[in-house]
Amino acid sequence: MAKDHIDAVEALRANTAVPFEQARAMPPEVYTSPDFMQKELDQVFAKDWFCVGRADSLKNPGDYATAKLAGQPVMVIRDRDGNLQAMSNVCLHRMSTLLHGKGNTRSIVCPYHAWTYNLDGSLRGAPAMTLNEGFCKDQYKLPKVRCEEWLGWVFITLNIDAPPVAEQLSQVEELIRGYDMTNYTEAFYEEHVWDTNWKVLAENFMESYHLPVCHAGTIGGLSKLEDMVCPPGLPAFNYHTILKEESLRIAMAHPNNTRLQGDERRTTYLLAIYPSLLITLTPGYFWYLSLHPVAPGKVHIRFGGGMSNDFKDDPDAQQNFDALKTLLDDVNVEDRGCTEKVFNGLSSGMAEPGHLSHLERPNYDFAQYLMARIDANS
Repeated sequence: MAKDHIDAVEALRANTAVPFEQARAMPPEVYTSPDFMQKELDQVFAKDWFCVGRADSLKNPGDYATAKLAGQPVMVIRDRDGNLQAMSNVCLHRMSTLLHGKGNTRSIVCPYHAWTYNLDGSLRGAPAMTLNEGFCKDQYKLPKVRCEEWLGWVFITLNIDAPPVAEQLSQVEELIRGYDMTNYTEAFYEEHVWDTNWKVLAENFMESYHLPVCHAGTIGGLSKLEDMVCPPGLPAFNYHTILKEESLRIAMAHPNNTRLQGDERRTTYLLAIYPSLLITLTPGYFWYLSLHPVAPGKVHIRFGGGMSNDFKDDPDAQQNFDALKTLLDDVNVEDRGCTEKVFNGLSSGMAEPGHLSHLERPNYDFAQYLMARIDANS
């Protein structure tokens, strides 16, 4: 077994053995070790549910999205009956990947030899195969992958024994019931790769302690540390809340929304659903990141967002959201700079983790989750 793997696991075990009041940031080895990342792929991403995005972005038959989950290429596609299906994205002939990115297709055609599959994964046709006496078209069907929808989100897992998403996240649903998260429509979706570790970006989302400094050019001036609340996390997620200024109208509850009362009408939830779905949920809009490691120093990012349908009939809603998207893009530039600097720093020989602020409670809970997953599956 590689030394850095032993060091990283044992370093994290020591790091998570102390109470939050004495806690430090996770040790550098946890971010830089290739063996530890493989451990995460095998014992976290291959075992838990992974979010590929919003269901409303896959609303028509043939709409699809692809992902590479813990090394397995997967496609999620809306079939002719209107159901979402997930299956292997690998051809059953010479094993090319089939679909790429997101889009719409009438059938699944291999880009190598044009073996063609129906939207349910059954083989429709294969050219020039009639002389092979062992070939039988009916024996070919793309293997299924578990797929579930929850509050408008689409999740997949390679683990046949994983508890249902709704069961794992029932406490999230109760927490944000008044926001009616199903009632949001995705307006944009992008994919990026940044030069940082996936956990650095996840942790960056989990705390708003950095907002006044990292985001001084955008939202920092509106971010009051005294208005941030960071409760202890729960087994499947952590969260914190901030109060938005009422000047940002589309972050407030719409006048038609009678579900939210008092300060709830301007409260933003920052939900970190393990392992890597990060949702900023306001009464008026949402945006999210879904992260997957590529290498210790590279993370693949699914970035999307949209508006609450409460605002769909407001004449200025789109204009306000366009302005918000411009702001989010600027915030992302700042986050990329900050998180890539963090990875550069923790990769150095003199890096030492410091004590956590009370505003970084979610980071502590995230470390506890990782250690529990790695221990449970070892």
